[in-house]
Amino acid sequence: MTAAGLITGPTFGEMLHPDRIAPDVRQRALRAQREDPLDPINLYNITWRDAAGRITYDVLPPEFTGVEAPIVVLYAKDFPTGSHKVGAAYSVLLEKELTGEVDPRIHTLVWPSTGNYGIGGAWVGCRMGFDAVVILPEGMSQERFDLIGRYGARLVKTPGSESNVKEIYDMCHRLRAADPERVRILNQFEVMGNYRFHYHVTGNTIVELAAELQARGIGDGRIAAYVSAMGSAGTIAAGDRLKQAWPGHLIVGLEPVQCPTLYWNGYGAHDIQGIGDKHVTWIHNVLNMDALICIDDIESKKGLQLVTEPAGWRAMAGRYGVPEPAIQRMAGYLGISGICNILGAIKTVKHYRLGPRDVVVTVATDAIDRYRSVMAQLTADYGAMDETEAAVRLVSIFHRQKTDWVQEGTREARQRWHNLKYYTWVEQQGKGVDELEAQRDPAYWLAEQAKVRQVDELLLAHRAG
Repeated sequence: MTAAGLITGPTFGEMLHPDRIAPDVRQRALRAQREDPLDPINLYNITWRDAAGRITYDVLPPEFTGVEAPIVVLYAKDFPTGSHKVGAAYSVLLEKELTGEVDPRIHTLVWPSTGNYGIGGAWVGCRMGFDAVVILPEGMSQERFDLIGRYGARLVKTPGSESNVKEIYDMCHRLRAADPERVRILNQFEVMGNYRFHYHVTGNTIVELAAELQARGIGDGRIAAYVSAMGSAGTIAAGDRLKQAWPGHLIVGLEPVQCPTLYWNGYGAHDIQGIGDKHVTWIHNVLNMDALICIDDIESKKGLQLVTEPAGWRAMAGRYGVPEPAIQRMAGYLGISGICNILGAIKTVKHYRLGPRDVVVTVATDAIDRYRSVMAQLTADYGAMDETEAAVRLVSIFHRQKTDWVQEGTREARQRWHNLKYYTWVEQQGKGVDELEAQRDPAYWLAEQAKVRQVDELLLAHRAG
């Protein structure tokens, strides 16, 4: 696993299909997953598949969603940090290691984040032998701060909350200016390793999932729509792969109502932690997005409380017939952004009038373990949720979710979304207008996708010595 001072893990191909990992390494990794989660061998557990090779997903019951179209959630709680963002962090760092841009003997890695990517950077960076610093807004959940320290990284807090990314960038500039020879910024919003992880690993996992679902009698072997909120806009890159598999496929992006940046050129603070970062990220192929939908942060938090507390379980099972096993599964793999994504999926079904054969896929980035403190604050603000309140939430938030705040990706809308990149990336972050214009050409994105094979070849050559 080590050579020339570098600690590495799986290829993109092995993250997609962990059965390709050498059997002794795979077994050691699975054992460490249970016994020693901080062992670097756990890098080989970065995958959407479990120990038996099964994709980690759930088909939501219609009694919960209120719609006939199957909504399928790919869930990330079993990744090494409890979030798929660790895959993006690993891919970003691996590429820079293999190309000689970073060296654990020399460099300090700075991971700008509003949460799970920073947690992933803390875990990955320290497992791969680097000094790691995570920049995180001070308004994020306490659980996030605790995990970063537990994984061995240092923490720098910046003012604000989820949507205060400009302050994170400013701190990056200050840290780099103070020690330019040593500090290296691994910016998830800019670096294409994030895009490539989700395009190849998440996207192809969903392509393979479509056939598995069809074998179960769910859908017709295709995915009608993929719904993903944007933070770094890494996760939504899976949609680029899905649209290649099914040209009529719909890619739907989500933002908070409280911070409708692409939707309205808007701004504001919100609490769907992990999304809505008040700018258009460099790695987001907005010209491929078919619709933009805004979701309310209070509904997302109240919806999470519904599926993770006993009063909600009783109301869903006793009054509306949601199967109890399904309730317990959801309680274990959903976080705030996961609820946001489900609400976006429901709105997508209703807006496009999708039917029982139209499978909609979305993602649960993390789970409730990140948000117990947020749920406690919600109770303090709104009072305890009893069974009657829980029933009201199921109907009002899920069953009667409206089709407002939907903006379709017309040619004009897509150009407007793309043009918004100028203000962050050219004016503030030093990108060139020529490169911004180059992103309008599909060839730009095809070239980035093709680098998956190049990275895998570099890693295999490194292993061979």
